[in-house]
Amino acid sequence: MNRPDREAAVRRMMERTPPQVPPGLYADVLRHGARMLRRRTLARRLMWLLLLAVSVAFLVWALTVHPWAEPPSETTPPLTGW
Repeated sequence: MNRPDREAAVRRMMERTPPQVPPGLYADVLRHGARMLRRRTLARRLMWLLLLAVSVAFLVWALTVHPWAEPPSETTPPLTGW
């Protein structure tokens, strides 16, 4: 059976009888979708909060440690008394 024949068969089946949907399914789907949206929004806000906290922690660390400054040399003694 090729694709157009399959599509026509499915259309005939769908036209014969209306699809039966359980009565409470629509309300359940709406409730589940709203819950998914709330969870997704909460997760997005938590990720932004985590990013902000990590950025602030990095900024505080960088301002206190100064990782861009060259550390003092410890391999040769200072030249004094020449």
